[in-house]
Amino acid sequence: MKTSMKILGICCALGATTAVAEDWFPSKFGAEDTLGAINYLDPAIVVQAAQLVKTGKTYALGVETGSDSPAYPPRTYQMTILQLGDGSGTPWGTNKTTGNDDLMTVWMGVGSQIDGLGHLGINHVYYNGTHAKDFVKNTGLTKFGIDTLPPIVTRGVLIDIARHLGKPVLDPGTVFNRAEIEAAAKAQGVTIKQGDVVLFHTGWLNVADSDKDRFMQGEPGLGVGGAAWLAGLGVVAVGSDSWGVEVVPFENSDEAFPVHQELLAKNGVYILENMDTRALAADKATEFLFVLGQPRFVGAVQAVINPVAIR
Repeated sequence: MKTSMKILGICCALGATTAVAEDWFPSKFGAEDTLGAINYLDPAIVVQAAQLVKTGKTYALGVETGSDSPAYPPRTYQMTILQLGDGSGTPWGTNKTTGNDDLMTVWMGVGSQIDGLGHLGINHVYYNGTHAKDFVKNTGLTKFGIDTLPPIVTRGVLIDIARHLGKPVLDPGTVFNRAEIEAAAKAQGVTIKQGDVVLFHTGWLNVADSDKDRFMQGEPGLGVGGAAWLAGLGVVAVGSDSWGVEVVPFENSDEAFPVHQELLAKNGVYILENMDTRALAADKATEFLFVLGQPRFVGAVQAVINPVAIR
């Protein structure tokens, strides 16, 4: 009898664990939603963000992308230039028209990139409880494709976590969560709000310029608790000047990319990787107009991007 009760107790505990593990869907935006935190955006937020432009100075947040760009293996980039016409360079017409075209073979996750909601999931379940079998096809995603996203135009906030912690470049494995983010934001005199895009400056991108192998071996970054807190505030996207945004080695050595799961799968918050925040940090910028019109590749999981910050 005691044994039966013990087994029953274990089964109940397992059932409770399963229920907790699934309490992240359906989404607060509805069981059919595919956009996630982008739903926080509206015309009023765009108008408010536009009022942050005082000087007209622009900042390219994307890095140059090429064959030498650090990339999570086995991602690669290859460019081939082709001459127009018959391929031999023979001029067209009596006016001798010549030209060039380009053929790219590239993984979308090279360089500066946006991770869509179909990128990482939990045991094949993705944002809003959508199973991979229902949207993942070899020819492209049938849900959560980058092509389905509207432009992201909103208030951007830079949290210079490196300056707050007193280092030009944070060490790999340095984690920041709610306490560190709130303290840094308070020191900068900025408050994170619903609808924001939040970028972290850690200085880690500088390592890519001198040692791309070391750059990819680890990184300072966001912890799971910090990610959950930001999602609770209603941010649209979280980015950093690192290849994965989250701390590596991970907080729990038995887990893999738990921050990605927290943001993308559980909360529909987009991830912006390899953001070049150096110029913003040098100018001690805290808030700005953030503008992203990502390429609309049909069915793409993610995309190479170059967002613009305007002050």
